[in-house]
Amino acid sequence: MSQNRRRPDGNKTSRTAGARSPAERLEPGRAPRRPQGLDAREPSRVISGFVRVISGVLTVALVTMLMIGGASFVVYNQFESPGPLDAPRTVIIPKGEGRIAIAERLEKEGIIANRWTFVGGHLLKTFLGSKRNNDLKAGEYQIKEHASMREVIDTLSEGKSILYKTTLPEGLTSEQIVERLKAEPSLSGEITSVPSEGSLLPDTYYFSKGTSRQEILDRMHSEMEKALGTMWESRDPDLPVQSPEELVTFASIVEKETGRSDERDRVAAVFYNRLKKGMRLQSDPTIIYGIAGGQGGLGRGITKADIETKSPYNTYQISGLPPGPICNPGKSALLAALHPAKTSDLYFVADGSGGHAFSETLKEHNAAVQKWREHEKEMAKARQDDEDDKDGKDDAVPIPGAKGGSSSAKAAEPEQNGKATKAAQNQAPVAAETAPSPSASDTSPGVTDIPMPVRKPKRQ
Repeated sequence: MSQNRRRPDGNKTSRTAGARSPAERLEPGRAPRRPQGLDAREPSRVISGFVRVISGVLTVALVTMLMIGGASFVVYNQFESPGPLDAPRTVIIPKGEGRIAIAERLEKEGIIANRWTFVGGHLLKTFLGSKRNNDLKAGEYQIKEHASMREVIDTLSEGKSILYKTTLPEGLTSEQIVERLKAEPSLSGEITSVPSEGSLLPDTYYFSKGTSRQEILDRMHSEMEKALGTMWESRDPDLPVQSPEELVTFASIVEKETGRSDERDRVAAVFYNRLKKGMRLQSDPTIIYGIAGGQGGLGRGITKADIETKSPYNTYQISGLPPGPICNPGKSALLAALHPAKTSDLYFVADGSGGHAFSETLKEHNAAVQKWREHEKEMAKARQDDEDDKDGKDDAVPIPGAKGGSSSAKAAEPEQNGKATKAAQNQAPVAAETAPSPSASDTSPGVTDIPMPVRKPKRQ
């Protein structure tokens, strides 16, 4: 076979043709040519600029996150560290005070070390905490010794303030309740109007220092509505009252007639029995309310003139219930009015022991009245004896500097005593005049003009 090959151009060449010499091999070779069909492309300036911006933003974000993380770590440590208080202290947070003002107050009181750390911690707790409401609430708070900022914030945000209480007894009028609330120094604000009679539920109410007086009244009104809504549904079906409003009016009379809870259902039974028979209630507290109104008392006993005074509330003069309540009854009186005792009693009078004697017939009642009169006489005699003893002791004490004149003083005594006796007769209660006659027949319990004896109300 021939050692020669033919070149494409027809020339022959040998194997050694085109061989490079050693000098040529030392020269650098040229790079291979770019494949055909691929055009050279330069990188886009827009894309490179965008990448630089993103890189800068991420760098700033990373630095910010590191700073926030570091600050959070510092705040967290200060939150958990014990506070500067050496002993428990009471602090009052007024209403309307903001976060920064509260922090400044706490710092001045020595409860926290740094107000801004407190504010920053509260902000972090608000945004990152699990509780929805972390607002700092007004009130009076007891902060324990060495309480951390976290514990202080928890106390203020949960409203764990010191609680005060006010007890508003049953049987007070709305005007009397308003006056008591006005006299409560731990409450704030003014009361613009007196609530309607019977719309407030007497009870013991707890509140934080600075609570408005109107808020207490609103709570009392709300509690009365709740109590009536629940109780009215469970009333006895045969009651002669047609609405919750009439129930409150009736219960207010029961409330004022007795201060003993074990008697209220029986007093309610007496008045219900009288209503069913068409008899007048003849309740003394209604006379007092008709005269004194919301003031609640006369400051004296009831006279015959009081009984004869025309008034929409005087149940000696009107039939049925008065036009509205005469006080604010409590739950016990409301329950008694809803569930009266199953008795046939039509009368009751004080028995001298703090309670009452109940009677079904006029004869029994007259006997009870006689016992009460005897008891009154004994009490009056005992009071007179006490006064005489005191007067005797006073007479035995010599008056320094006195130089006679005792005879004239003694001469004036009978006249003064006579005036006093006459005034007492004019102002004294008229139970003896208004009590049923002992000779009256007990077969006439339905006669409406037979008055019950006047009794001094237990509460005014």
